[in-house]
This record gives sequence, C-alpha cells and structure tokens, in this order.
Amino acid sequence: MKKIVLFFVLLTCITQVQAQEEFVSPQAKLITKIPFIQLTGGIIIVRACIDTLKKDSLNFVLDTGSGGISLDSTTVEDCGFKTALTDKTIRGIAGMKKVGFTYGHYLNFPGLTTDTFSFHINDYDLLTSVYGIKIDGIIGFSFLRRYILKIDYDKQIIDILSPGTFKYPRGGYLMKPSFSTLPLPVFEIEDASSFVNRFIFDTGAGLCFLLSKDFVEDSLLLKRKKKVYTTQAEGLGGKKTMEITVVKSASVGPFKFRKVPVYIFQDDYNVTAYPQMVGIIGNDILRRFNVILNYPDQTIFLRPNGKFADPFDYSYTGLGIYLVGDEVAIIDIVKGSPGDVAGFKTGDIIKAIDNNFTKNIQLFKAAMQIAGAKLKVLIFRDGTPQILTLDVKNILH
Repeated sequence: MKKIVLFFVLLTCITQVQAQEEFVSPQAKLITKIPFIQLTGGIIIVRACIDTLKKDSLNFVLDTGSGGISLDSTTVEDCGFKTALTDKTIRGIAGMKKVGFTYGHYLNFPGLTTDTFSFHINDYDLLTSVYGIKIDGIIGFSFLRRYILKIDYDKQIIDILSPGTFKYPRGGYLMKPSFSTLPLPVFEIEDASSFVNRFIFDTGAGLCFLLSKDFVEDSLLLKRKKKVYTTQAEGLGGKKTMEITVVKSASVGPFKFRKVPVYIFQDDYNVTAYPQMVGIIGNDILRRFNVILNYPDQTIFLRPNGKFADPFDYSYTGLGIYLVGDEVAIIDIVKGSPGDVAGFKTGDIIKAIDNNFTKNIQLFKAAMQIAGAKLKVLIFRDGTPQILTLDVKNILH
C-alpha cells in the first residue's frame, strides 16, 4: 500500500514538473536603433533609403493608422519606379481613392535592410505643405507586423527588434487590443457620461482624440451647452471641416488625463466603423508614453515618459497655414474665428511672428499653439507689408 501511495506521489510531482515545460519562441534580438524627429502634434518622421539608390534619405511618417506601406507619387516618379494600376481602394477621414502600386522595393535603415514590400502610391503634397518638409511615404502595418518596435519619445530613438520572446519593463501598462491591420485598444472617455470603447491607435494623427459625430450624438457624451469651435484638419483625400472642444477626462488602464482636447468629425467614409469603434487616439496622447509596438504578439505596451504631464494644446485660431513654395501662406480661414476677426485674408504671406523671421512653418505653428497669446504677425498682402494682432483663443475658457 505504501508503494502504491509513493507511486502516485511521484507521478503527481512528475506531472507538475511537466506542466511547467512549454515551447517558447526565440528571444527577441535588437537589430538596429534609428533616430526620429517629431513634427506638430508629435508626428514621427524616420529617414530611410529605397533599394540601392544612393540619393539622400527619404522622409517617412511612422503611422500605426495605416494598413499598408506607401510612397508619394512624385517620389516614385523621381526614383523611376515602375507602377501598376489596380482596383484597390484606400480610405481616410476625407475621402476614398483607388491607388496604384510599385512592387518589389525594400527599405534601407542604418543596420537594417528589409525584405521587399508592395508600396501603394499616393499624393502627399498636402502633407508636405502642412508640415513644411517633403513627405516621401508612410510606414504602416506592412512593416510593423514584421518587427517589435520600442519608441522612446524622450530620446527620440526607435529600437527595432526581431519577433520573439520579449520581457516588458516595469511601471507600464500592457494592452492586448483587437487587431485587424490596425490596433484597436480600449480607452475610456468621460464628460457628461463615461464610455469605454475601442479606438484606432494612430501615431499618424497629430491630435489627442478624434471622435465620430454619430458616437458623440448617440451617446450624449458632451455636457449640455458645451462650447464647440469650428476648425479644419487634413487627412487622406484632403481637408475636412471639424469641431473641437474639451472633455472632462480620458483614461487607458491606470493612466488618466484631465481636460483633454477632442476633435469631432462627420465620418462620411465610415473610417471608424461605428459603433464597433468610436474614433481615433492620436500621437498628442501617445507621445506622452514610451511605447512598445509588438504586432507579432498583438500587444502594445505604454509607460509614462518625461512628456506625460505636458500641457495640452488648447489653442484656436481658425487659420489654415501651409508652406507654398518657400513661403508660409494663409490658405483657409474659419468665419468668425480669431484669425478672421484679426483681419487675415486668404493668400496672406506670413513673414514673421513676434520677430521670428525664420519662415519655418513648424515654429510659426508652435507660436500659434500658445493658448491666450497675443501675437504680432507680419504679413505681406499683394506685396504690401502689414502687421496684424492675433489673439489666440483658449478653448478651455
């Protein structure tokens, strides 16, 4: 009897040991580190070469809101790449369009040469004009699904690792979002009421949140008589009229932000597929974390960084400024906005803001994002200089 009992004790111990055995993927390994710069709203720009071309590196937006990988049409032409017409359609907040492709090209980063991609071709002249630097393409899902990316916004460095077993650091929050070609994590947003729903995780959006107007109206999210302002944003397909306001709070896991600016748009092209999703979370929130994108494991890790407590952009001018040639021009003006009241006209050329004569559109935009500021703006209108005073509205008040 003792022998039988002993046998079952040993069998139990062996079973417990065996239960601790499992097959694991190889350890993820660092492939390379690449620097990046940030533009308005935290947009990430990385530089890479295409194939073996020895021309200067190209500028790519790192965009988790893109389901593929793409090149600008003029860049394709300059490189002499062959193109193919297709029936495939891409969709964005401002439109839908059929796109061609150029096949069999690869990216070269310092320390990394990728396998080949099928790049779809789009016209990024508007983005180039908005940001003031040539946008040659967008890096999205087709690239991201092949690697683990550690984005350090403090140091402006991206570590690219091979897929595999990966140990996350302490002090953060691990998300397991739904995945199609886009990650769809859950966030909570609160104003008159609190709602938990899925958002598109979009590092290519230079804002905090973009909400479907259908969701806002169906949910009665906003407090009664909430002040909203008419504005404009740019996206795939062109420009889009929107509204901007502030909600009480937004949260993900243990992290909470208060008084968060949100854009509200009429989702004519069903980008959010409401009610399955209710909007987009953009890089003006995401840049406040150091982020690990682990598409192979379908996980995303957020850890607060040195920008976590940065103030939000509560400014409102109603002006759409763009780089046209080598001049910064006023192209769009919202009627009744601070820019309209200040006397700006379409076609005005901005030569300086508060003695800043750089003609750097990023610096001019940064000046206009100081909520409550009173700016002296030197413009040329029909070749004649004028100084206008712009009172930048604070949408908190």
